[in-house]
Amino acid sequence: MFMKKKKILIVSASFYPLNSPRSFRTTELAQELSKQGHDVVLYIPFKGYDYTEFAEKKGIDIRDLGDLRFKSLKIKGKGIELLIRRLLRRSIGLLFEFPNIEYMFKVASCLKLESGYDLLISIAVPHPIHWGVASVRKKRNNVADVWVADCGDPYMGDTTDSFRKPFYFKYLEKWFCKKADKISVPFQGAVKAYYKEFHNKIEIIPQGFDLSYLGEISYSKTTDYPVFAYAGGFIPGKRDPYKLLDFLSENYKDFKFIVYTSQASLLASYKEKLKEKLEIREYIPREELLQVLSKMDFLVNFDNNTTTQLPSKLIDYSIADRPVLNITSNLNTNTIHEFMEGNYSGKMNLLGSENYDIRLVAKKFTELHK
Repeated sequence: MFMKKKKILIVSASFYPLNSPRSFRTTELAQELSKQGHDVVLYIPFKGYDYTEFAEKKGIDIRDLGDLRFKSLKIKGKGIELLIRRLLRRSIGLLFEFPNIEYMFKVASCLKLESGYDLLISIAVPHPIHWGVASVRKKRNNVADVWVADCGDPYMGDTTDSFRKPFYFKYLEKWFCKKADKISVPFQGAVKAYYKEFHNKIEIIPQGFDLSYLGEISYSKTTDYPVFAYAGGFIPGKRDPYKLLDFLSENYKDFKFIVYTSQASLLASYKEKLKEKLEIREYIPREELLQVLSKMDFLVNFDNNTTTQLPSKLIDYSIADRPVLNITSNLNTNTIHEFMEGNYSGKMNLLGSENYDIRLVAKKFTELHK
């Protein structure tokens, strides 16, 4: 069936080569839409990166959104000075959405002269990307026929942060939701994190990846002790590794737990205690990570302990096709024992990797413009 060529505008704060869920979302989607024959214009902050060769190779018109002039307050110093800086950075971030609030004005500045698009896709986090689109989208110039506000995580409905957003930001959220034609979220449970009056606008569109480059993923047991891995960040009190690490150190002598994270300092005391049984590694490119994960006996997920937000790493886990041990705030020691013994009957039920095929995901977006 003939597919009509569309003119598509994408706005995002994250893109290749940044290694993050929103970067993957933007990069994979822009590439696939271009591959499918659509005209794609992409606004992103260049952050010192030269996209000339990339843009030519991928057939994408990449334009500079502009880097943030104001940066987060640096955390340095000692004692009371360090504490004050941490409190100050946390406070201004929470109260004023600083420094990401600047994206609202950068998006507005870039889009005010844009028009004639079939589809506009704004990608958050950060949510000021959506606020910037809302500020320029008016009756006399909608910029595009259809605006889809893509939300990897909710804003006012975020329950993973230690503090809830101040009440006054709800007016900004309702403002952009009212102006958007569609709001895309990654799974059905996320719908409850948005105001009910906008539920009729919500579309379920999962993260998408080009699965063709992965090659064959296979597993074989290579050790006589369990080898397992986790990849991602931690949120103390929420997505928390400490209970599991305590349990492992007290009950098992032989195992290898490999952790890919940028928060190695949070595990320093456990590294000293567990030594070679806990291996902490820096992040690596996603395609390399998937190959490593596929060789593990099983994978570990530290649950967000909420029904409205799922860790994006579960997509990688699904593609790696290994059993997943889900760790919640109420540690299920029986299930951990089973996994350590090679019994994976208590594994998480994940969607098959075919659900994340970028070809299908891109089509879900283009179908929103009739």
